[in-house]
Amino acid sequence: MSSQFEPLASRLRPQSLNDVIGQDHLTAHNKPLSRYIESGHLPSLIFWGPPGVGKTTLAHVVAQAMDFHFVELSAVSSGIKDVKAVIETAKALQKLENKQTLLFLDEIHRFNKAQQDGLLPSVENGTLILIGATTENPSFEINSALLSRCQVLTLKPLQTHHLVQVVQRALKMKHKEKLLNEDAQLELAQTCFGDARYLLNCLEDIIQQNYDKTNLGLDEVKSHIQTRSLHYDKKSEHHYNVISAFIKSMRGSDVNASLYYLARMLESGEDPLFVARRMIIFASEDVGLANPQAVQVAVSCMQSFQFVGAAEGWIPLAQCAAYLAGSPKSNSSYAAYKLALEDVKKFGSLEVPLHLRNAPTKFMKNEGYGQGYKYAHSYSGNKVDQQHLPDEIKDKTYYQPTENGHEKRIKEWLNKL
Repeated sequence: MSSQFEPLASRLRPQSLNDVIGQDHLTAHNKPLSRYIESGHLPSLIFWGPPGVGKTTLAHVVAQAMDFHFVELSAVSSGIKDVKAVIETAKALQKLENKQTLLFLDEIHRFNKAQQDGLLPSVENGTLILIGATTENPSFEINSALLSRCQVLTLKPLQTHHLVQVVQRALKMKHKEKLLNEDAQLELAQTCFGDARYLLNCLEDIIQQNYDKTNLGLDEVKSHIQTRSLHYDKKSEHHYNVISAFIKSMRGSDVNASLYYLARMLESGEDPLFVARRMIIFASEDVGLANPQAVQVAVSCMQSFQFVGAAEGWIPLAQCAAYLAGSPKSNSSYAAYKLALEDVKKFGSLEVPLHLRNAPTKFMKNEGYGQGYKYAHSYSGNKVDQQHLPDEIKDKTYYQPTENGHEKRIKEWLNKL
């Protein structure tokens, strides 16, 4: 029986797959969870998705639909001792009542390798069915041995229209259908960034403080909603996803997307100097000789941020991102170095041609060091026809200039020479 003190999110928890809002790719007819329930066979699972999208709810629903003994633990507050106690109970239920136990382990990525390994025997021999929930990429955070014994199901962030449905269902349950007007419901849904749990906590606060009111609008709702932190962790997959999108947006000359991802990172607390360093690398790797000034702009951007500080340092960062995204692109120098490096690794330390070697001693001169060297500045156009690469690779071409931006002039100059 639900208590009056039980959180709204818990009281509103669906009792069947049909009641679940969102995650249709898992719950609809002939989709994974629906098929498992219909077949009566459930493998161990990993639910991967952001906070507040229904991982715990789906575990409850599946356990109830399949009549499993349900145990819920959190890896934050539980340890291997708690897991062993669940295993012993599961063995007894299996023996005495022929009843299967489903262990829902929230935040499973918080378990270390040894703790995760402790789950293996019971998962493998069928003593337990495990559903582990994580906000982190299972490829990085779940042991390969355990991961190989589980199916990974990805949960998606809830869309705004899903969250509006959650608001309306909660208001109906509380007999407060007229508390919020449509604009207020939409504002509440949009502010929660796909997190139904956070939304319901906010809604519960609004209901409690405005119990006798109706038709609350935007301003009333905004006063109850604290600024929501963006889902971003500088050590997790989100960090790598967003910086990757930032770099690829600049590479694709999409100024708007570049500024969007820059704002995402800065607003989420990313180290601005990390972003500045990435732009310096990008200026050389991706803009390169198509706009040789780009690397100077990027270095100046980092120095400007260090000079003006964090409060207004976003201004030079935004300028630099827009400049790099809008610049002509060439990775020819980057690619040329990679090709040269392949030959260094393939051929090792090849002999430098004698005429290119310095001859600071008489012995070296007698050995032929420096003999026949042509000093480029003594020739027309500062160009000489002489071999510079070692004999084994003397005909190799690494650098292939493009016709983008300034590099077109370099290509024309080299062709002329």
